[in-house]
Amino acid sequence: MRILYIGPDSGTCRQRRFALERLGHQPFVVDPFAALPLRRWSHGWSIKTGALGLQGFIRRGILSAIGERRFDLVLVDGGELIGPATVKALKQRAPAVILFNLDHPFGLRDGVRWRLWLKALPFYDLFATPRMPTADAARAAGMARVMQMDFAADEVAHRPLALTEADRARFSADVVFVGTWMPERGPVLKRLVERGVPLRIYGDRWFKAPEFPELAPYIVPGQLVGDDYAKALQGGRIAIGLLSKGNEDLHTTRSLEIPAMGVLLCAERTSDHERMYQDGVEAVFWRDADECADQCLALLADPERIKAIAAAGHRRVIANKAFNEPLMTRVIAEGLAAAAR
Repeated sequence: MRILYIGPDSGTCRQRRFALERLGHQPFVVDPFAALPLRRWSHGWSIKTGALGLQGFIRRGILSAIGERRFDLVLVDGGELIGPATVKALKQRAPAVILFNLDHPFGLRDGVRWRLWLKALPFYDLFATPRMPTADAARAAGMARVMQMDFAADEVAHRPLALTEADRARFSADVVFVGTWMPERGPVLKRLVERGVPLRIYGDRWFKAPEFPELAPYIVPGQLVGDDYAKALQGGRIAIGLLSKGNEDLHTTRSLEIPAMGVLLCAERTSDHERMYQDGVEAVFWRDADECADQCLALLADPERIKAIAAAGHRRVIANKAFNEPLMTRVIAEGLAAAAR
């Protein structure tokens, strides 16, 4: 299919675009952030104000990029810069316009960042989200066609890698956490350190943490680029899965990515996690930082159990087809069906 893919050409958005290509589709990619004037300044402005005053620039930039092309489908990934007028214009270029979003635009964490998004939501043919609170709020806001799905790992980006000796020297760790600082995460990781868990932390903004003085020796700052993300997780024997409370998470992308890479997932106990994996067999769950520390220390004393749980979790992800290609196939099918109703 000829698919107009509107989203950032980076991160998991790029992974989903590549998944479309692997499925045989022909995505034409337009990054809406490229339409922003004075891009670095206006990107920050759009986050703080919900793209106040920028909708015209964005709409003209997108329409200019696509020219006279027509498509079988439009897939908007994220959509924070896409307003109602832009969605209406896109509907003149394709029979179905789908919104795919992994965040929680109805939550309080991001302020007014999603102001324009909320106005545009009712004009899409389908909205796909991994969160029940987001799905429920979207329906309450008048969006009748909502698809709820799980997050997904990527078949290529999250494949098991053969680490070189140099990789092992750089990334080997007993227990690893990869993620940006959030207020609820610092106390958990600080408690693990206090309990003697041998921890390594990768991610941005940890200098903002009140616990930074205690955590600093364990932090490798900055973003992990390319395969370094996968190598950092695969260098660990156990990978911690933390949620975003502001996003009302019950699972995250790492809930699938970590087992997909053949690493033991040690995550917060939620209904989603318990639905996805058998606790103690395919992953290990905990309800607070002390139980997490107990689990990690017990596992580190039993290397064969670590290997067995990691292998079982890997098999479960594969059996569940928890990857981008099946997810994109389902999103496209449901979007076309919704538009045809």
